[in-house]
Order: sequence, then structure tokens, then C-alpha cells
Amino acid sequence: MHTLNIGILAHVDAGKTSLTERLLFDHGAIDRLGSVDTGDTRADDGVIERQRGITIRSAVASFTVGDTQINLIDTPGHSDFIAEVERALEVLDGAVLLLSAVEGVQAQTRVLMRTLRRLRLPTLIFVNKIDRSGARAEGLLADIRRRLTPYVAPLTQVTGIGGSDARVRPLRIGEAAEALAEVDPEILAAVVDGPEPTPDDLRKALTARTADGSFHPVYFGSALGGQGVPDLVEGMIRLIPPAPVTPSGEPRGTVFAVRPGPGGERIVHLRLYGGAVTERQRLTFLRREADGVTSRVSGRVTHLTGLLTAGNIAALTFSTGLRVGDRIGELTDRAPQFAPPTLETLVTARHPAQAARLRSALLTLSDQDPLIHARPTAGGATTLLLYGEVQMEVLAATLAQDFDVEADFEPARVRYLERPCGTGEACEELPWHDRVRYWATIGLRVSPGERGSGGVFGYETELGALPRAFHQAIEETVHASMRTGLTGATVTDYRVVLVRSGFVAPLSTAADFRGLTPIVLRRALEQAGTRLFEPYHAFEAEVPLDALAPVTAQLASAGAEFTGTTGGTTAWLISGGLPARRVREIELRLPGLTHGEGVWWSSPSGDRELKAH
Repeated sequence: MHTLNIGILAHVDAGKTSLTERLLFDHGAIDRLGSVDTGDTRADDGVIERQRGITIRSAVASFTVGDTQINLIDTPGHSDFIAEVERALEVLDGAVLLLSAVEGVQAQTRVLMRTLRRLRLPTLIFVNKIDRSGARAEGLLADIRRRLTPYVAPLTQVTGIGGSDARVRPLRIGEAAEALAEVDPEILAAVVDGPEPTPDDLRKALTARTADGSFHPVYFGSALGGQGVPDLVEGMIRLIPPAPVTPSGEPRGTVFAVRPGPGGERIVHLRLYGGAVTERQRLTFLRREADGVTSRVSGRVTHLTGLLTAGNIAALTFSTGLRVGDRIGELTDRAPQFAPPTLETLVTARHPAQAARLRSALLTLSDQDPLIHARPTAGGATTLLLYGEVQMEVLAATLAQDFDVEADFEPARVRYLERPCGTGEACEELPWHDRVRYWATIGLRVSPGERGSGGVFGYETELGALPRAFHQAIEETVHASMRTGLTGATVTDYRVVLVRSGFVAPLSTAADFRGLTPIVLRRALEQAGTRLFEPYHAFEAEVPLDALAPVTAQLASAGAEFTGTTGGTTAWLISGGLPARRVREIELRLPGLTHGEGVWWSSPSGDRELKAH
């Protein structure tokens, strides 16, 4: 038996969870169909998910078809939970991208397709809700080719679309010849020069081009009614190849989800790429900390049903605390592709007596989603990083329902970053008199690091010149102090070098080095100077022909930098970059400027130096 790990991705309300329920029911994994409306679905097992009717966390469910086990990863559709999608993409063999036949191509659909095509992940497109009033087929196919990718072809077609009698039937493979010729040189040669490609030639090309992510078969159907779902399943098995695995050797894998268990334990979801894992086995995971340092987490598997083999996913418990992103072995598989959150908020306990419980709960949630970077502050509050307002609301509800803690969130603000713009050096020598505040000598040099490097710490002093505990105290304090730069923003992409050190035995302690390091570092940073950067979004706005002038004027006034304007036949497509702090303003103004016909898409795309106003 071989295994396929398939992700289900879509915009909100396209029917992801309903499709998961249908697949599980049709193949005997559950005995009845759950409903999002009634809140009894298998995939959305959280109270908040059932209340809101949206998927927040990547859920895993499995069913078997013949000699193939399919693990379904039902991912969130709301853009505020894009980090969950990000982690799911790491462990997928292929994906099913859902569209609603009624709502059509949405902004989030385009974000997801861009990512899937960049990763060249084998992706099938499933057009859901063909039995709903207002459903479209041919017009929607044209939208898919224009707004998602031109490299698609339907493998099924619909009769009676838009009503309860809608039915799906397969199309002849020959119908896809022209579309396949766009991506397959051999099919192109056969179509142009002859002889015409045979059905076997077309099937082989379809399999190869789907597998390499350059072509996307389209299936029509209804998750609720079941029409077209068997064709989709056949496509999964026939067109999506399992990822190559290494059955022997040391285990290699990645933790892509951490969930609380019924007894308070942490349930870890592990995708294994090589080797095997058994219960009671001792493992060492590698962890990339926020400051770029790699640490090790060792322990034993305390609960695992059966043997976890390469290519499979399993839920297990571990003797020490694991986080999302922890890895066994030096993995070179797909890394997360989405940008980090661009918003920041401060969280406090509504009742002061719950402050300690709030900090503990937020640190637990940070293990489940490391991108929120929960960080306690000196005043007893905790800072969090976010993608959007809905994520904040869900976190507040999670704290109340899962941890019995009421929390207040400050309005989210844009997260700025500082980067050193020069080199600065400072030193504090150990004074030889009785009034000594810190029994330590520290000299530090601050300089710009490579873009994207985070924070790097190095030494020019001799190794062994200080006890290990003192070295560690300096390095840890440097990274902690860089969370607050000259303007109050976090400092990133820096290199700090220890250029001088000294101590007095037995008077010096690690506390002396922790106390003196921020003072010396601040002086060196002030000498180096910093520049302030703000997060940017890449955007696309599709607007009616008569709305081009007012929309571009509004974007320009918000500080947009344009990279292109295309179209002009039925609509204009404007693309460019925009400061993240102005995105919400444009989102609110666009409907009025376009008579409700404008479509907006944006996503984080790095940062740029803050312009003087």
C-alpha cells in the first residue's frame, strides 16, 4: 500500500470541509455526513471552528481506495490563518484547489494558486456547488484561464448546472489535446506536424505535466450531493505521484501541527520523509529559534499507534515539548513560503489575578503557531504577531474557551523593523575599585548583517577566555536586547561581535554579564545608527474600465508604487506595492470607487525603508 498526502485549499466557504466529509463518508471512514451548518463535521473539531463555520487549523483525516491510503489535510481558507496553510504545504504530495461554481475565482484563490505554481506542487482543480442556483461552467473556465492559469483543461463536464438535477460525466481525453500542447513539447509537435497524438500519448502527457505542476486538470461536482467526487478521487490516485521516500536509514521528518489532547497532553502531527519511528524510540529534533539559532530537543515517543513509516503522517505524543516546525534530520524539503505577520498587538489579562495563566496560555499557543511570537513584556503584558483582525478574535475566543482566561487585545498596529546602517563599537572595562556595579568586561561591535539573516552573534575573543555560562549570557542578552531598537522597533539583520571580555574569579557571575551587555550594546548600536523599515504588500486590483483613473489616484495618494497596468478590454488589472499600513484604507475605499465591481488582492511582500513624511 502506498500513501498520498493531499491538501485541500480554497477561499472561505468554497466547501473544503464538506468535501472532506464526502470523501470520508464515501470510502467508509465515517458512518454519516457531518454538516458545517450543524457543527458536527469530522475535520473542524474545535469549538470555535464549529461556531464560526470556518477551518482554522489544518485537520488530518484518512481514507483508503484500493491499495492507496489518502491522508487529507483540510486547510484554513481565511487569509488570517495563512500560516496554517503554509505549514500544510510543507508536507503535501499534491493539492486539490476548490472553487465555488457560484462565487468563482476569489482573491484568496489567486494567492493560493500562485503559491502552488511556485512550488510546482501537483494540483487538481475542483469546481464545487454545481447544483446551486447561479452556478457557472464555461464562463468560470474562462475566468480560471484568465485569472488563475491558462494551463488547465476540464476532464469532466456538467449537464443541468445550477439545479438539483445537475450531473457530471467524463470528457474524452482528446478534448485536452490543445491545452496540453501548451505545456508539452511532444504533444505540441504531434498536434502541429502530425500524426495526431493517441489517447495513450495524451494520458501520459497529462500524468507527467500534472505531476510536475505545470498543468491542472479541472473537475466539476458537488461535495454535498456527491456528483463528480469519484472522478476527482480517480484523478488523485492516477495523476498525483507519491513523494520519493527513503524507507531505510535514520528518520527524517517535520512537525507540522501541535494540538492539545483530551488529557492536556500535546498531540504532535509528524510527516516522515525517511526511516521509521516506533513507540518508545528516542529522537532528537532540530529547532530554529526566532533569532536564527538552531537548538536541539531530545526525548522519547511516549505514544504512537503502530509503526510510522516513510511517506506517512501520524499523531503521537513526545516526552518533551515540541513545536510546529521542529525537524528530525537535516531536511531540504519545501520550506514555508508565506511572509511573516505584519501586525502586532499587546495582550493583557482582564483580571490581574489571571496574568500568569494568560502568559502560560499564550506561550502554549505560540508552540502551536510559532509565527505569533508570543513575548512577555516587563509590564506583565505579552506581545503577539498577527495576520489580521479575525485571527485576534479567534485567539481571544480560544483563551476564553480552552484556558478559561479573559484577555484584552490592544488595536493591532503595523510592525516596523530597524536595521543597522553602519558599524559601531563600545566597550566597558572592569573598574578596579570598590564601587563595582558589574564584575565584567564587555566589548561589542555592531554592523549590518545580510538581508534575511535575522541576528548573528560572533566572537573575536579567544575561545575559553570566558567560562561557557558567561559567553551564553552575553549572546542570549544581545538577541533579547535587539527586540527593542533605537526607535522601539525590533532590530533585525544585524551582526554583533564580542571583541573584548574579562572577568574576576570568583566574584563575576553570569548576572554581571547579563546586566552589562544591554548597556554596551546600546552604545554600540547608537554609534552604528539604524534605519526604520515598514512592511509592504504586493497588490493587484481588478477594476472596471471607467474606474482606472480614480483608483490609481487613490493608490498613488496612499504611497503605492506601480509595477504594471494590463487589460483594457473588459477591465484593468493594476499591480504594485503598497505600505501595509494603508492596505485597509484601500480595501474600504475600493467598492465605492468601482461601484462594487472592483476585486482586491494583496499579501505581505517584505519591507522597505520608511519614507520621511
